[in-house]
Amino acid sequence: MRIGPKGRVVVPVELRRQLQLVEGSELVARVTNDRLVLEPRRAALRRLRSFFNGVPSETSLVEELSAERRRDAGRET
Repeated sequence: MRIGPKGRVVVPVELRRQLQLVEGSELVARVTNDRLVLEPRRAALRRLRSFFNGVPSETSLVEELSAERRRDAGRET
C-alpha cells in the first residue's frame, strides 16, 4: 500500500471483503506501538463494550474517576 494524494490510502479489495467494508463504512484510526491501526467502527465499539462489560450497572465511572483524581490531588499537597 502507498499513501496517495492528500494522505489517502486504498484498502485492498480482499481486506474490504474480509471486513465487510463498503463505501461509506466508518473506520476508527489509532496508533499502537508505532503502528497505525484501522478498524471498523462497529468492531471498536464491541471492543470497548467488552472492556467495560464487568462494571456493575450501578457503578458511576465518572464518580470513580473524580474520586480518584481527588485522592491523587490530596497526595500532591
